[in-house]
Amino acid sequence: MDPIALTRELVQIDSPTGQEGAVGEFLSRALERLGYHVRRQEVTPGRWNVLALRETPIVFFSTHMDTVPPNLPFREDETHLHGRGTADAKGIAAAQIAAAEAMAAQGERRIALLFLVGEEYGSDGARAAESLEPKGRFMINGEPTENRLALGHKGSLYAKLTAKGRAAHSAYPEEGASAIERMLAALEGIRRIPLPADDVLGPGTLNIGTIKGGVRPNVIPDHCEAELLFRTVRDTTELRAAVARAARGEITIEFGVELPPIHLRPVPGFETSVVRFGTDLPFLSSWGEGFLIGPGSIKVAHTVNEKVAKRDLLDGVALYQRLASGLIAGGTR
Repeated sequence: MDPIALTRELVQIDSPTGQEGAVGEFLSRALERLGYHVRRQEVTPGRWNVLALRETPIVFFSTHMDTVPPNLPFREDETHLHGRGTADAKGIAAAQIAAAEAMAAQGERRIALLFLVGEEYGSDGARAAESLEPKGRFMINGEPTENRLALGHKGSLYAKLTAKGRAAHSAYPEEGASAIERMLAALEGIRRIPLPADDVLGPGTLNIGTIKGGVRPNVIPDHCEAELLFRTVRDTTELRAAVARAARGEITIEFGVELPPIHLRPVPGFETSVVRFGTDLPFLSSWGEGFLIGPGSIKVAHTVNEKVAKRDLLDGVALYQRLASGLIAGGTR
């Protein structure tokens, strides 16, 4: 199994979140041809998780099939594969399949595969996978960690803020109430909230991702919305209360799906790192002890320059084999 060739094929299938059907179909058929028992779990119509196994599994390799938009056409040079999903995370899926195949060829058929939809927006695939069986003792999740074993990652908390005002002619502002000014005051208060830090994960952060409101510069705006994303390192009960206080009762707040932070253990012989981005791993705790590692860099994922080095894909295959073999040996002693 050539992970570079498989990545070429996967990246040329456009699969933004919500439209993973074609890549799920491709992977299902490819794994069936390799001799896996494949189960498709529909998450929403036309898109499904793919579970593939040969024997009762001990270790699962898992990553996601969806990508962020917009699609970037595939291209290749001597050293790298370029295009949407090369790093996050179709190259990783290819490396995991290649590692599982190499281990099967050596007689180890207790490696199973779980490919998920929806990781880039809400992790609905990982949450749905809770009901799937069988599960294993170890879950090796794949994300671009530069082939270093992650010691953990931050959580995330989404918040949507809505401000209401009263429209008026801008020449007579006293006749109206600006929703945008109310939003700006709330956001300034939220920006001043002290965010906790963790010895391993580092400090929490805030991104004000979107702001929209108003209709014309000569109209006092009666509506404004903003979307925020906190990167968190501990329980968010106090943070939610602080956001509510900053809004001063003038702003409606909706908190979305929360991803908790996680800490993971090191394994002797593997380089380690701490990543800031979120993953499906917190929703996969019932699948066994979790680990996080994969080829590629998160710093090019989600950008117009997304790419992965061919050498890193090959190294990733070897690392997946070594980690899985060590976990099986240690877990069966």
